[in-house]
Amino acid sequence: MSDNISTARQDIDADVIVIGGGNAGFSAAHAAAERGRKVILLERGEGDRAGGNSYFTAGATRIAHGGLEDLKDLVEFDERHENTVVPPYSADEYRADLERVTEGRTDARMAEILVNESADALRWLKSLGLKYRLMYERQAYKRPDGSYLFWGGLHVGNVDGGVGLIADHTRVAQENGVDIRYGVRALDLLLEDGKVCGVIAEKDGQQFTLRAESTVIASGGFEASPEMRAEYLGERWANARVRGTLYNVGDMLRAALKIGAAKGGDWETCHSVQWDANPEINESNIELTNRLTRQSYFLGLLINNEGKRFLDEGADFRNYTYAKYGKVILEQPDSIAYQIFDADLRPTLRTEEYDMPGISEVKADSLEELAKQIGVDPDTFVATINDFNANVNDAEFDPTVKDGKASSVTPPKSNWATPIDKAPFYAYPVTCGITFTFGGLKGDDNGRVLNESGEIIPGLFACGEALGGLFSTNYPGGSGLAAGCVFGRRAGSVA
Repeated sequence: MSDNISTARQDIDADVIVIGGGNAGFSAAHAAAERGRKVILLERGEGDRAGGNSYFTAGATRIAHGGLEDLKDLVEFDERHENTVVPPYSADEYRADLERVTEGRTDARMAEILVNESADALRWLKSLGLKYRLMYERQAYKRPDGSYLFWGGLHVGNVDGGVGLIADHTRVAQENGVDIRYGVRALDLLLEDGKVCGVIAEKDGQQFTLRAESTVIASGGFEASPEMRAEYLGERWANARVRGTLYNVGDMLRAALKIGAAKGGDWETCHSVQWDANPEINESNIELTNRLTRQSYFLGLLINNEGKRFLDEGADFRNYTYAKYGKVILEQPDSIAYQIFDADLRPTLRTEEYDMPGISEVKADSLEELAKQIGVDPDTFVATINDFNANVNDAEFDPTVKDGKASSVTPPKSNWATPIDKAPFYAYPVTCGITFTFGGLKGDDNGRVLNESGEIIPGLFACGEALGGLFSTNYPGGSGLAAGCVFGRRAGSVA
């Protein structure tokens, strides 16, 4: 706490101050406002820079459900519903996915709360005015008979993606009397007799204090701070590209640690993805937001600039590998790799990511020419692909299941392996885009921040990326937004 700030008791400015205007922060604000609390929400961004990382997402939110009939009360009507299969996704499957992809390091209690409350949290948000839909373009395949089959456990998302998510949250908050203050950066916490009683903040270079009974940190992790990335994730992470907001620099994490808060979760790993390496603006791109990701990699091959494969592209569904493969690419020479497809695979790639203007696409009529264009040794490149092609088995290709269509090379491709042999050929240069850090503050079931002795720090809460414990090494796609809804709601319900 700054020494020049008086801690004398003054009238409070609000019952609850929420720091951060993303999905988690708004969820906390809604829950507090529902209880009649006077809420001030501080958001550093202004205009289209508001909304934190949530603005940059596709809006995908992972919940347990019983299939399409169970979801019809939640999602907007779509005429395709009558010709759609949405497999049930049980709480047990959700829990198992969390445990599997985090290699057993998810906090069991937090996971249980997330799994059991995520669907109810979305229905609560819908009752307030948020809008959800089935994510046909990202999570379903159109079958030969014209029907649609969803896959991978992640089926629901916000109407208009992250942009729609923040627009809906903002409207609801304003309708319910939340005082949203934009362009405000929270710098530190006010501490009085061991209780957090507000924040020190600044706007337009002027510092001021705001006092409240409860303060909710919902201002994200430290993914936008090159210094903190290098300190906690490793020196190479200083070079990662920031996918989302540039404002998540760890201010409030440092402030909480300074007053004795305990770290929660894994501070050494993060969510990172394959990210277009070449656009002029490939950090925090407001116009393209999430569309600079390159998520169809599991259908083709990943080859580094030495002409070699380095991971199993088909180890699992994209939803369970994409958040950890960015790190593997960061570790490659020059932190770059190339997604490789042929003419048969090219039409299967996600339209929203591979067919937009300005995409970094390289096309050639031969593998040798493709290698030359991307600056990779042609002999090594062609030998790698020929070896892969020669070892593809005869299983039937089916992208809606783990089909066992493999290539028995090193490293193997365990599913969705088809020969890369039909011209023209395509290469997409990708680097590492960091999404959010997994380490945060340690909290109880309702996000009350704990100190190193496991005691509650009075007046202080955390939710969203700022609350650590759920994720490590990897995460199931869509569970971050779900966690923001669930634990934001819990914090706001008791703050």
